[in-house]
Amino acid sequence: MTYSLRIADLPESERPRERLIAQGARTLSTAELIAILLSTGSGKLSAVGLGQYILQELSQHQRDPLSALREVNIAELTKAPGVGTAKATTILAAIELGKRVYQSRPPEKTIIDDPNVAAAALSHELMWQSTERFAVLILDVKNRLIATQVITIGTATETLAHPREIFREIIRQGGTRAIVATIDNHPIS
Repeated sequence: MTYSLRIADLPESERPRERLIAQGARTLSTAELIAILLSTGSGKLSAVGLGQYILQELSQHQRDPLSALREVNIAELTKAPGVGTAKATTILAAIELGKRVYQSRPPEKTIIDDPNVAAAALSHELMWQSTERFAVLILDVKNRLIATQVITIGTATETLAHPREIFREIIRQGGTRAIVATIDNHPIS
């Protein structure tokens, strides 16, 4: 894909917005998703080219541009040619909305009978943290969610939790069952 090619010059079947409508958002590249948010390009860069430029700039310090997007700020985004405050805030709002959707927790009394449901219940506490955390889902006898509790917050590379601390919280909350979890948040070299 060429940076200078305007989206209007692409056949309709290859335009990001039209492809999203016809094939779904999952079929688009990250740069194309950013292009939809940007709406227009800048000078010699199409909206897709500008999306690619932003991803390349962000990934200079990290291997994964999506990791960089999680922590991007207005100042970093507005360094890209043609990205002003309005476009930068649109991107930041979309990122935050994505985080909130992903981190939404099931309501209390939800039955936790599947690893995906447990992961969703814990994602708010464990995802995108700079330090490792050890958490527990506290359940009643019918596997209904009573509470989610972070037991310990460790360092960037490890966390420890004594069984006494885990069981104390489960008993304090009136739980009869529990699911414990930690997340390995440091990159693997």
